[in-house]
Amino acid sequence: MSKNYVKPSADNAMLRMESVLMRFGGVTAVNDISLAIPAGAITGIIGPNGAGKTTAFNIISGFYTPTEGKVFFQGKDITGMPPHKVCQHGMARTFQNIRLSQTMTALENVMVGCHVRRSCPWWMAPLGLPPFYAEEHALRQQAEQLIHDLDLTQYMEEKAGSLPYGAQRRLEIARALATKPQFLLLDEPAAGMNPQESTELMGLITDLRERFDLTILLIEHDMKVVMGVCQYIWVMEYGALIAEGDPEAIRNNPAVIKAYLGDGVL
Repeated sequence: MSKNYVKPSADNAMLRMESVLMRFGGVTAVNDISLAIPAGAITGIIGPNGAGKTTAFNIISGFYTPTEGKVFFQGKDITGMPPHKVCQHGMARTFQNIRLSQTMTALENVMVGCHVRRSCPWWMAPLGLPPFYAEEHALRQQAEQLIHDLDLTQYMEEKAGSLPYGAQRRLEIARALATKPQFLLLDEPAAGMNPQESTELMGLITDLRERFDLTILLIEHDMKVVMGVCQYIWVMEYGALIAEGDPEAIRNNPAVIKAYLGDGVL
């Protein structure tokens, strides 16, 4: 664990969930969850399939409005705020199932993310006004730099749908970073990756946190990745939190071993 890491509390939290409950009809997907994500930390949520992890992500990022409870980001109540507004406030995410624009190039995908911070209104483009094109040039340079940072230079002008799977994962992260977030949510970033790609991903996540001054929360089933990068972990089962702690505490927690990890997994 990083020597600079501070245990989660309401006082140091960049993001807080307070007594959040999410029902879909008669099904309770998230059941009375409260947690605090410290600024500057890499943290994770783990649990078996159907535990409610992605539902929690969707609540945090504005895709769902919780049935009960509140979500606070940098002290502001964002409960029920639409995703584009959440993004503008400084939060970005990736998805379990890659959601790139498959027919756009890698560079164009990243530029879509850059446009979140555009200041010139759209109507300046058809009028040919210089400030619009100056800003567009600057955004293109930002996108190109992110392509380089994520080791995607060779794919810059290729269609996103033709990229190798691991490169598509990195491209989705680059697009998220293009929105200039302070808080980054990664939904199963190692899904479908081979062991070498997963190892490289661990280094990338740690590097991104330092280089972009990010707070990162991830969902992941690859325990090597989770235990290798996360400083604090929450464990969900049937929509509820059953444990939390640093990797060593989670690794040795009997309830977690029974519910999810299994004997001999770690």
